[in-house]
Amino acid sequence: MTSIPAQSTSDDQSQSKLVPPHGSETLKPLLLKDSAREEALKLASTLPTITLSSRERGDLIMLGIGGFTPLDGFMNQADWQGVVDEMRLKSGDNAGLFWPIPITLSAPKVLTDTLNQGDKVALVSEDGEVMGIITVEETYDIDKDHECQQVFTTTDPEHPGVQQVLNQGEVNVAGRVEVLSEGEFPELYPEIYKTPSETREILSNKGWKTVAAFQTRNPMHRSHEYLAKIAIEICDGVLIHSLLGALKPGDIPAEVRQEAIKTLIDNYFRADTVIQAGYPLDMRYAGPREALLHAVFRQNYGCSHLIVGRDHAGVGDYYGAFDAQTIFDYVGKDDLITQPLKIGWTFWCNACQAMASDKTCPHDASEHVKVSGTKLRKALSEDLEVPDNFSRPEVLEILREYYAGIAKEERAEIKLTGASAV
Repeated sequence: MTSIPAQSTSDDQSQSKLVPPHGSETLKPLLLKDSAREEALKLASTLPTITLSSRERGDLIMLGIGGFTPLDGFMNQADWQGVVDEMRLKSGDNAGLFWPIPITLSAPKVLTDTLNQGDKVALVSEDGEVMGIITVEETYDIDKDHECQQVFTTTDPEHPGVQQVLNQGEVNVAGRVEVLSEGEFPELYPEIYKTPSETREILSNKGWKTVAAFQTRNPMHRSHEYLAKIAIEICDGVLIHSLLGALKPGDIPAEVRQEAIKTLIDNYFRADTVIQAGYPLDMRYAGPREALLHAVFRQNYGCSHLIVGRDHAGVGDYYGAFDAQTIFDYVGKDDLITQPLKIGWTFWCNACQAMASDKTCPHDASEHVKVSGTKLRKALSEDLEVPDNFSRPEVLEILREYYAGIAKEERAEIKLTGASAV
């Protein structure tokens, strides 16, 4: 099944079938276009600059396309504190709004000491592209260990999300942003990169009301396929929504995942039940908190549900297998419209001769073959045999070709242990 291009529609009634954006009646994209963008680029060439980390760059693009509606920029100290400690914004028109992970911009103190409220600063990528402009509201110091403990439940620098925070600049810079670029994503992934408005238009044109998002940073194996098909039985359709930003070493690149997922959809899903799309964020590996963030911005993409399986957005042994499910029990439906589809252990059962779950299979665990992305990557990297009940043969062919192109020395450096399945 090929990806479906965005189409125009005047069917307001159909559009209204989808869940509204988070905290807003409409999406709030911050991306400038045409003459406004050209003028902003001219201004940016005269301004001091902040170089964005990869994570900050992805966050800025999401602000630009409306994925982080209703945010209008990087968080101030009150909002940072409220989100870290209570998962709520604390300032402005959005005070009290549920938000699970801080969206912040950092800079070196040598620069922030020169900034005043109202100053404008150009935001550039690590390769020098002008990505946006921030109008400074305030600069502030943060307790990085406190943020890490609250958001990631650990301060261990080996945790990749903790590393991101520890590597930030010394001071956070808050303020409204004007976004000038979507980076390489529209050109590099023309078939699957979609903005929230484009995605909503596609879903509306299909007449869907209930849509389950399937979050993935991996190619889909049999367990993933089973989860998506459970959701199709419950909802009008599924949005297989792949992360296109930066990952940790050992994760499979987005272009390979894109091809593998498309092949799976074409061969093993009924037509018009699945849409494949992608979004521009980096992984934070924040487990339960990131699952909540996934639900927040999937609401902006028009999804009524988020599939939450085992160790959603986790890494290593930092989180319990289903911590990302139980955290939703503490979030009210008034705070978050998009709701989790909680699905337990899924596996191939040799006795059933089928995929099953811990709710449906009566057989002993000795009959179960538990599938994970970690095991699949390890087997492929070591040229081991992968059974048919682990992954579809067409998908395996694509992945084997990818691993065949990786030098043995590079494979040895890839950390294959401890990653989650989604």
